[in-house]
Formats: sequence, structure tokens, C-alpha cells
Amino acid sequence: MPEQMPIPETAPVRPINPYGHSKAAVEQLLADISGSEAGWRIARLRYFNPVGAHPSGRIGEDTRGFPNNLFPFMSQVAAGRRQCLQVFGSDWPTTNGTGVRDYIHVMDLAEGHRADLDVLLTEEPQLLTLNLGSGQGYSVLDVVATFAFGRSIQYELVARRPGDAASAVADPALAAQRLSWRTQRCLSEM
Repeated sequence: MPEQMPIPETAPVRPINPYGHSKAAVEQLLADISGSEAGWRIARLRYFNPVGAHPSGRIGEDTRGFPNNLFPFMSQVAAGRRQCLQVFGSDWPTTNGTGVRDYIHVMDLAEGHRADLDVLLTEEPQLLTLNLGSGQGYSVLDVVATFAFGRSIQYELVARRPGDAASAVADPALAAQRLSWRTQRCLSEM
């Protein structure tokens, strides 16, 4: 549960679910490796909800099986493989009651990795922790409306899931400063 929004890299790391605990454990492991001896060039990149597809359409959001993320689930509803999207929580303290997240296009994420590698390979060895996100939050219902492109995506509002937070939006200022990198793609492109 973030204390401030957008979330800076300096925010306390307090996971609220098993997935968050696994990410925190890897970050701690990387810090331990970095501190074990001089010379390490390590980046801890904090992704904020990667989504989208390559412009060719050859790779992207066509998840097989049961998805656990919003975009693949919407894709399956739009393709007729599922009847309805479940929206977890309609009583969050957000503009429309649904959860807010910072989405980043996978191509922006790839470009963020490239920029990070350039820094790690040209600067002194270091442990670098950066948010890779847009700094813009969108609610689930905002995403559904943008994704639908005038068509109807059937959804139902259901209870909150344990381990979710109302909002999670990156503060990407440090990545912009250190990497000269920013997201380039908007929600409709995702």
C-alpha cells in the first residue's frame, strides 16, 4: 500500500502478496550480490504493468490458458473465448471505484532496458534501481473503454482480490534523469 503516489524508488518496500514478496526477495539478493565485492554492474528495474504487442502482431497479448492480467483477459473476451471480464473491486478510493495502474508498452520497456544497459556499460560499476513506468495511472474501467474502440467489452464488478492495492503509479523521474528515457506509447497504442 504505497504511502505516496506516484511511487518513487525510495518508497519503503513492503509487499502485500506473494508476487510482491518474490520481487522484493530478488531485489534483496541483487543488493547482497552488489555488496559482496566491488565491480558489479546491476540494475533493479521495477516494471509497472507491461502490456501491448509488437507492431507486427507476431508477439503480444494472446495468452493461452487462464490469464491473470487485465489486457490478456480483455483480449480473450473481445475474441469471444470468454464471455465476461471480472473487474475486481468497485469501491476503491479512485475516481470510478476501480483499481488504478500504470501501464507500460512492452516496446517502451525494451527500450528502457537498452537505455539501462548503455548506462551500466559506460558508467562506473553500480547498483541502479529505477522505475520503468509512464507516471500515468488508468483505472480498470478507463482501460476497458480505451480497449473496446467503440465495441462493448462485457464486464462484471466483483469483490476485491486479496493482495491488491487501490493504485500503483510509477514516478519515472529518475529513469528520465539517469537513462534519458521516457515511455513513448500511449494507452490506445498499448
